[in-house]
Amino acid sequence: MSQKKLHLVSLGCTKNLVDSEVMLGRLREYEISDDAEASDVIIVNTCGFIDAAKEESINTILNLHEVRKKDSLLVVSGCLTERYQEELQRDLPEVDIFTGVGDYEKIDKMIAEKRGVFSPSVYLANENSDRVITGSNTHAYIKIAEGCNQTCSFCAIPSFKGKLLSRTLASIEKEVKALVAKGFYEFSFISQDSSSFGRDLKLKDGLRDLVKCVEQIEGVKVARILYLYPSTTTFELINTIADSSIFETYYDMPIQQIDDGVLKLMRRGFGEKKTIALLEHMKSKKDAFIRTSIIAGHPGESQEAFERVCDFMREFKFDRFNVFFYSNEETTPAFTMKPVPEEVIEERIEVLEAIANETTEISLKKMIGKNIRVILDGESEEHEYILSARPTLWAKDIDGDILINDTSDLELLYGALYEVKITDFTGEKLLGTLIKAL
Repeated sequence: MSQKKLHLVSLGCTKNLVDSEVMLGRLREYEISDDAEASDVIIVNTCGFIDAAKEESINTILNLHEVRKKDSLLVVSGCLTERYQEELQRDLPEVDIFTGVGDYEKIDKMIAEKRGVFSPSVYLANENSDRVITGSNTHAYIKIAEGCNQTCSFCAIPSFKGKLLSRTLASIEKEVKALVAKGFYEFSFISQDSSSFGRDLKLKDGLRDLVKCVEQIEGVKVARILYLYPSTTTFELINTIADSSIFETYYDMPIQQIDDGVLKLMRRGFGEKKTIALLEHMKSKKDAFIRTSIIAGHPGESQEAFERVCDFMREFKFDRFNVFFYSNEETTPAFTMKPVPEEVIEERIEVLEAIANETTEISLKKMIGKNIRVILDGESEEHEYILSARPTLWAKDIDGDILINDTSDLELLYGALYEVKITDFTGEKLLGTLIKAL
């Protein structure tokens, strides 16, 4: 009898990806397939954060239903179904099984019984979750917490993910050690608000404790933390990350705006002056890489406030920043505020994206002539004789890659660490020469 096939689509953030990997772990008897039409089970792990993500989730579900074979099962899980349980079950008869964000480890049972489950609690993967890590044999995401204690005016996440729920340091340590034993050496630690990690466990500065804990694990060569929050990020934490021999001096802190008035409307609990002080402290660290995100068009964002954020972004020169179109989400405090017209938001997005392109190019060109550590990924999409590599300072999947056009006749091992000299910037990419294996 041939093995049954499973096709899984994980939408949204890397936190969602970890939950998808848990489901793959529970369904190991299935053969993972890229072909939805030939699969016996199709799972869509949805994102429900903003309008664009909701639309992508719904379109993905309907498109997969169109091509699936008779008697296959279409399963939908994740944030969108958690947030709109009743509406989706009523409006999407195409779906066979619905589940939310609390039952990823029960997915095998649901499929066997052809019955959905919605537990009241949110699921948080731990050291006993037998995940199938996807996308790499050397890098893994480690989810350190779920939920969020912040009350940002534009964000619906706390309404369906609840308050902060942190894992213990012992649980994280066990998971990392188990993955190191399988050959993984690079880890990205993630949650909604990582700088609040451990506060619910009465840890004073839990993320600093985490850094020190991971540094003691033999075999971890590269680590980074994603998604810091301004009001819970301390100067001491910035120093601890910078001083670490394992953690990259990588700061991903979404500021969303810089104008005091808009920050107050956003309920960010932190003003311009303190935010800039944190950012300047990060910038003072040797070889620091700073990433952020900005929301354009939050209700109450005047032209003056918009120009203020544009001036700041040009002046500060982030290494990377993302721009998001404000999405008016029911259940959020901003939902009833007077909106900024859509055409105005679109114009603001264009301006900010142009600034982002300029500052990214400045950041890239600063690397020319430097020797850096990279992970060799494999052949580049640009050309079969050009290789793709990612500086260890850059986060997987989001910060891009560099091109290697001279291997110095070194032995090539994909997934291994090398020293590279950055020689040039062409088009939108850096070029480099392999110097030696590390």
